[in-house]
Amino acid sequence: MWGLVDANPLSLLDIVTRVGAAGLGGALVGLNRNLHHQGAGMRTFGLVALATGGITVGMLQVGGDPGALSRTVQGVMAGIGFLGGGVILRRSDLGRVTGLTSAAAIWFVAGNAILCALGLWTLTAVLMMFAFFLLLFGRSVEQAMVRLFGVDNVDDEEHEL
Repeated sequence: MWGLVDANPLSLLDIVTRVGAAGLGGALVGLNRNLHHQGAGMRTFGLVALATGGITVGMLQVGGDPGALSRTVQGVMAGIGFLGGGVILRRSDLGRVTGLTSAAAIWFVAGNAILCALGLWTLTAVLMMFAFFLLLFGRSVEQAMVRLFGVDNVDDEEHEL
């Protein structure tokens, strides 16, 4: 019956830590998107991370069939992919597609929130470190490569059609 017998209850402190870390990580990535004047920002990313972390912690609390957690994660990630698709826009006036980095960041935040909820702190920290490196310095590295190799300057946020 819903796997309650096999449940592995977490303490309130553990729940708050796991879901709070997920929400904070999401909000920080969203702040980067705000600073780059993108449509989805700190609140959107924070809510995505909180919800994803909360759903995952909830599944841990219920326990039961390990396949149920796997199916839940798959469903959440597919749903988040759909949400991320909503920030990708085709700008016919500019002949460009925008929002690809924000869409990828939403998907990343959801995945990282799952790792927070599972208590995989080292992996979570490493991924956040790499993500912030990419978000903070990726554009500068791309522009340097364009200058060095003479490739057209097309950024991840905007791609020509």
